[in-house]
Amino acid sequence: MQNPVACLRRNLTMVCCVTLFITACQGPSDYDKLFKDPLLYSNTVHELNTVVMGNNFGPIVASRNYLYAAVAGYEVIAAGYPDKYMSLAGQLHGLAPIPKPAAGKNIDFELTSLLAFCKLGEAVTFPEGSMKTYTDSLKKMAREHGMPTDIYENSLTYADTVAAAIMKWSKKDRYLETRGAPEYTVKDSPGRWVPTPPAYASAMEPHWSTIRYVAMDSIDQFIPPPPYTFNVTDKKSPYYNEVKLIQNKVDSLTREETFIADFWDDNPFKLNVSGHLMFGTKKFSPGGHWMSIAGIAAEKAGADFPTTVTAHAKTAIALFDAFIQCWNIKYIYNTARPETVINKYFDPNWRPHLQTPPFPEYTCGHCTISAAAAEALTSIFGEHFSYTDTTELEFGIDKRSFPSFRDAAMETMNSRFFGGIHFHYSTIASNRMGTQIGRLVADRLKMKK
Repeated sequence: MQNPVACLRRNLTMVCCVTLFITACQGPSDYDKLFKDPLLYSNTVHELNTVVMGNNFGPIVASRNYLYAAVAGYEVIAAGYPDKYMSLAGQLHGLAPIPKPAAGKNIDFELTSLLAFCKLGEAVTFPEGSMKTYTDSLKKMAREHGMPTDIYENSLTYADTVAAAIMKWSKKDRYLETRGAPEYTVKDSPGRWVPTPPAYASAMEPHWSTIRYVAMDSIDQFIPPPPYTFNVTDKKSPYYNEVKLIQNKVDSLTREETFIADFWDDNPFKLNVSGHLMFGTKKFSPGGHWMSIAGIAAEKAGADFPTTVTAHAKTAIALFDAFIQCWNIKYIYNTARPETVINKYFDPNWRPHLQTPPFPEYTCGHCTISAAAAEALTSIFGEHFSYTDTTELEFGIDKRSFPSFRDAAMETMNSRFFGGIHFHYSTIASNRMGTQIGRLVADRLKMKK
């Protein structure tokens, strides 16, 4: 049976049902209690997850939506509770001080945080109005639950103010420049990445290393060892052994290993091919999965609204920088995927358990960002925080429990090897790199006083 909270996190209608259920015993003037419910923020993050998924954005671009939305939501909280929370201005590269609320203006900072999150979540990438139906429902709830007109209007005004400041910051991250950058040149030489079946898609985001990182000092700060030298003839070479290791593993997966690979697949758009029929299926991306985990952890911990917002913001920052660093390494080495190597030199009919994504193998994106997110969440909820991840229930995949965030990141590392899309040594190096990035974010950012 599905977890009832996870079931309610599916779409706008169900999110509204959650709110109505939570507040069923409350009266018509309970807006303050309503918007202080942290589950409402986690549901709002889920709504952005759904919009990201629906718009077919890859995990790298999606991390940008999560970053600016989460920082906007957090900056409202920092402004509303200055005795407890610190602004990220001056801590994140390029982020200027956010305008303070006007003196004497009563504001509901929780509603404001939700609206600022939504405005940035859609504005940095999506067409205007992608989240309009949802934000309209938040505004309607505020009025129906008795929010005074002056507080309502002040809250909307300040949400727009913060959103404008974060939007201005986002426009200088070089994202637009990467849209017009030259396409990746495929070179079919031994050991080099080439497009893989079934879509044979072009390389995804080859210029992402030029995006402005926000917490790291530089993209040279965390450099893993170089990948093993390509060698498929010497049976004693490290590379040859890695190829045979992953080939044999995929050919002998246990039921548990198969489930682990499927649980962490997080392929935002899987192309299914059956004869002449081709169709896509969608799920949350790796980053979206970890943003969901942040909400699950906040609920399990009984965190209040500001802590819930903080958890999502720190996670989004770690994800963003981790993707930049990982993509930097990917396009330095341009290494071939296991599927390409095995098909060409060992078995033309071999297929990985998971569908190979369209970018170079070394380093592993999911391994890197998972380790980074795990460190961010550990800094908030603790080293031995156990939880049950219900994220995948809505995609027909059972829940899974973990004794800590780091254990989940380690399992993610294994999942890419079990799935046949990353060499074992690559997953280990990626986990270590992501851990370093996550610890930097956890240690450097001063958020709660």
